Amino acid sequence: MSKQTACKTVAIGGDHAGFPMKELVCKQLSQMDLAVIDCGSHDETPSDFPDFAEAVGQLVISGKVERGILVCGSGVGVSVAANKIPGIRASLCHDTYSAHQGVEHDDMNVLCIGARVIGPAIAFEIVEAFLSAKYSPQERHQRRVDKILKIEQKALNGEYQCFGKMKE
Repeated sequence: MSKQTACKTVAIGGDHAGFPMKELVCKQLSQMDLAVIDCGSHDETPSDFPDFAEAVGQLVISGKVERGILVCGSGVGVSVAANKIPGIRASLCHDTYSAHQGVEHDDMNVLCIGARVIGPAIAFEIVEAFLSAKYSPQERHQRRVDKILKIEQKALNGEYQCFGKMKE
């Protein structure tokens, strides 16, 4: 790792499709000066990505870790699931620019990657870019993050209504 990390604590999780990549990223993280919590999965037994997105998200919003990393086959599922948790700003990133820019401009706190989309070398570079980035609360960035938080609060207050009722 050539860059200094901006955070010191990270949680990582992923389903069975993300397991091999998650294990490689965990090895990478163990070589860095970080406290790492591995939320599973712990093997390739079929598992459900929302469980790991929730576990990592809970650790981030509780403050027990500063950032989270999620891995599934495409990265899409964990991103969708994690973003259902108030306070989580997760994004799917398959390039280093998005990984650091998402933190710097949007205060992203969870990185999502697809194990079936990218290989280990680029995954390591993306993780490094994500962990070394710092939020830059310039006026325009903070204004946009504040608007995101306002949307989130409206949702928490029940201000968005579905056009159809969900079946129970």
